[in-house]
Amino acid sequence: MPPELRKTRFVCVSDTHNASPSDGAFVLPAGDVLVHAGDLTNQGTFGELSRAIKWIEESNFEAKIVIAGNNIDTTFVRMGAYGPGNHDITLDQTFYAEHGNRFHNQQMQDPKACLRLVRAAKTITYLDHESTVVRLSSARGPQTTFKVFGSPLSPGRDKWAFGYTSDNAHDVWKDLSSDANVVVTHTPPAGHCDASPDRGASGCPGLHEALCRVQPRLAICGHVHEGRGVDHVQWKQRTRVNDDIEAASRAWDDPGRGNKKLSLVDLTAKAINADRASSARPTSGVLSHDDKSSDDKVGVRETCVVNAAITASSWSHKAKGGKKVNKPIVVDLDLPTWQDSVVDIRI
Repeated sequence: MPPELRKTRFVCVSDTHNASPSDGAFVLPAGDVLVHAGDLTNQGTFGELSRAIKWIEESNFEAKIVIAGNNIDTTFVRMGAYGPGNHDITLDQTFYAEHGNRFHNQQMQDPKACLRLVRAAKTITYLDHESTVVRLSSARGPQTTFKVFGSPLSPGRDKWAFGYTSDNAHDVWKDLSSDANVVVTHTPPAGHCDASPDRGASGCPGLHEALCRVQPRLAICGHVHEGRGVDHVQWKQRTRVNDDIEAASRAWDDPGRGNKKLSLVDLTAKAINADRASSARPTSGVLSHDDKSSDDKVGVRETCVVNAAITASSWSHKAKGGKKVNKPIVVDLDLPTWQDSVVDIRI
């Protein structure tokens, strides 16, 4: 008997930088799982983290998955502005012990207390380069399960918290669980949802390679504010080491842009079948291993890469008319019920 799959709704946010639904900065749509892909705060103080944890805990989701962000560029801190990227620096205790006085020289924070605050939140699953299995058990929910890997790491050693050098990128992402259905990282993968006018494409090649290896159904990130959006990345099965790893990718037309609709990505079988029925070849969803397109690309799986940055620009403090924000991105995904959890939902 085939396993039962049920629609599970993920509401994805990142880079909120002290903004919250409680202050009216953005609206959280209803869903089953809330994912925050880092940069909850501007400078990671205990007060900032307390306020961020409060609004996340008060949100009405059965599961809440949170990772930290990665960096502050010390050059811009000295200029009196926060730089692009992390800001949850106290959650990287090693980094804060060495560099914390550059950010909080007037009032040093207690990084152990900050980390305890986050880990003590009873309704939040905080992931620090690790995996866990989430089981939605509420009778009012879909009663589905999935394995998620979450990591705050991003390229940029020393000047950024949770940083690593480009030389170590391949080894860093070896830890990405091969059976993860959902991946949450602060950095985007190279070439997808990672471009900004100032820095160009700045995603991580090592993460891109790891996503090809694992081929999760959903990869959620942030960090590059201008990269907010969705890419459907189709992977090829390699036959040789130097083969291209991508068959194709497709950008997303946001149905929620400029209106009151949800910024929705529908990855359910119902939506995929409707797309296939309306076109000569698939335009969204997954190509199964038995599908063969008109240009003979066989053995393709798809990962939906979502950059869910709420803050719309890297230099929001300079934006004309004040800070601009994006909508959360909502993803509907078919997942197995925990009674039928032995199934690979990536194909």
